[in-house]
This record gives sequence, structure tokens and C-alpha cells, in this order.
Amino acid sequence: MNILVNGQPLALEKIINVEALLEETGYGGKLVAVARNGEFIPKESYADITLKDNDKIEIVAPMQGG
Repeated sequence: MNILVNGQPLALEKIINVEALLEETGYGGKLVAVARNGEFIPKESYADITLKDNDKIEIVAPMQGG
């Protein structure tokens, strides 16, 4: 299965949910916002949303500084 994560192609060997994708891409346990195909996904739904071929995922982490 092929998806885009923050504009970069990512090939997945198996079907996974958003929660597993965050773990696999190093965002597990971090404060992030996630959108699939332009639609925001609430954090409580990460385990329930299964990714599909050609999904476009945006992961945004808040930046600190000033």
C-alpha cells in the first residue's frame, strides 16, 4: 500500500491505522495534529481510522520558540 505522509511517499507492507502510522514514523506519544485527505482526525479516533491506498496524511507538530 502506498500513501503520502507530509508530501513524501511511504510504502507500507500491511494495512495499518493512524495510531500505528504515528509510531512507525516517530510521532508516537507526541502532541500532533493529523489530517487524512484534508480532513482533521480527532486523537481519540487514531486507532479506529484504517489507512487506504493513496491516502494523503498530514502530520503537524507544534513548534516551540519565540
